[in-house]
Amino acid sequence: MGILAVLWEKWVEFKRDLYKITVSIMILPLMYLLVFSFGIKFSINGEPYFHYLIPGLVAMTTMTSSFGAIAQNMTVQRLYERALDQVMVSPTPLWQFILGQVIGGSLRGLYAAIIILILTSPLRGGLVFTPLSIGILFLNGLVFSTIALVLSFMAKNHTDAPRFNSYIIMPMSFLCNTFFSTENMPHGIREFVEILPLSQTCEMVRNIANGRAASIRGIVILIAYLVAGLIISAQFLYKKKNL
Repeated sequence: MGILAVLWEKWVEFKRDLYKITVSIMILPLMYLLVFSFGIKFSINGEPYFHYLIPGLVAMTTMTSSFGAIAQNMTVQRLYERALDQVMVSPTPLWQFILGQVIGGSLRGLYAAIIILILTSPLRGGLVFTPLSIGILFLNGLVFSTIALVLSFMAKNHTDAPRFNSYIIMPMSFLCNTFFSTENMPHGIREFVEILPLSQTCEMVRNIANGRAASIRGIVILIAYLVAGLIISAQFLYKKKNL
């Protein structure tokens, strides 16, 4: 019941701001499409750049939307509305509160991915997005919702959330196999970037879209990030409860 209560709160918030959320989802990816595809025309491995860009753009959108759905709101609720204090004294199990937040953020990311898939449908050509692709995108959303939850617990004030976006989300948006391949990066940097969750998601979704198999290693890495984030979140809440 606790998970459903949190999801219901997210649903009410989503319905209230549906127009704003949808428009904000569309603007940045459309700008990237215009700049990187129409303004900079080239191909990768003999294929149109659209075939490389669109899977990366969809994966990146799940990251930014899932992260954004949690980071700012949870920071403000924790620091100023004292929402966590209310959760502590309520009968809602803390693990259900955590899962509800993470699933709600991931569903927001999945909604964003569907919007981008609709917008890019005339440009996708032979690209295929299967239920497995959607599952990987949902898992990616879970990972970044968890990361947002952890960072919101670490925030000292409401201005920390935008900083986290600048320090973490923006660099990954450009470096993690989204717009350009990591193959030409220097050794050391390349290996580090390739184990980041967005890099794994982009690679798996792109492989599936082009008729290749997804990497089991990528799924394992995403699950590892998710489990680590959930453990850290739970430790924070249970420690606070026992203070």
